[in-house]
Amino acid sequence: MSVTSEKDLQKRYDFARDLARRVGLDALRYWKQQGVEGLGTQSKGLQDFVTKADKAAEDTIRSELNQMFPADGFIGEETGGLPGSAGYWVVDPIDGTANYMRGLRHWGISIAYVCDGKTQLGIVHDAPTDRVYHARVDHGAFCDEQPIRVSSTDDPHTATGILGMSRRILIDSYLNQIRALYDAGIEYRRIGSAAIGIIRVAEGVADFYYEGHLNCWDALAAVLIAQEAGGTAVVPPMNRFIADGGEVFCSTPALSGQLIGLLPPTTSASI
Repeated sequence: MSVTSEKDLQKRYDFARDLARRVGLDALRYWKQQGVEGLGTQSKGLQDFVTKADKAAEDTIRSELNQMFPADGFIGEETGGLPGSAGYWVVDPIDGTANYMRGLRHWGISIAYVCDGKTQLGIVHDAPTDRVYHARVDHGAFCDEQPIRVSSTDDPHTATGILGMSRRILIDSYLNQIRALYDAGIEYRRIGSAAIGIIRVAEGVADFYYEGHLNCWDALAAVLIAQEAGGTAVVPPMNRFIADGGEVFCSTPALSGQLIGLLPPTTSASI
């Protein structure tokens, strides 16, 4: 049975915001105590890492959500899971692990709640700054208690975006996107965390985010926050996104049409 009542959603919203902050601050303290050499880093693939902190964070989130909401499903980057027929959580315990393990600032905790085929709740804790970005569908987007809004930029020559790179996409596709932005006079950055990059769009710091392939846990929470902040988002249908991931685009509305037409389509790589 799906959870749709106002009371049920609010209870989950309040609990998940507090949980994301606690887990994010725990991960930050762990890094400060252990340093790079003490993180127990393991490689899951080329430039794809997991640390003891990732595993501990996901274990804590899964355990506390299960204790509080035992009927909910759970999907986590590190431990997997299935969506089930009722509401379920989609979690990236540390989005931007490569940044986290090296002491770079762009990483955070991402928790989304999906029910009735839609992302209902999105929470991203930007741990290095201890700011919780959050949204509930149709209720607006916030940084802690302050409402946030996408930028009003409408001139591409003054725009700055964030361009993610996935090894699931051929490098030629990525380079073509860089050239298209360059030729159009549009600035971009690459910061290594989709959740944080999309949040920067939501709060109006960046004007767009694009990546040719993301997993659902990388983006679901942040995309809802960006949409609730007035942004335009293009993502795969929920069932396909949960199963296979896919292309993600978020933008301030004034630029979305130009950018969607500008960025060349991606071509998948064999991995």
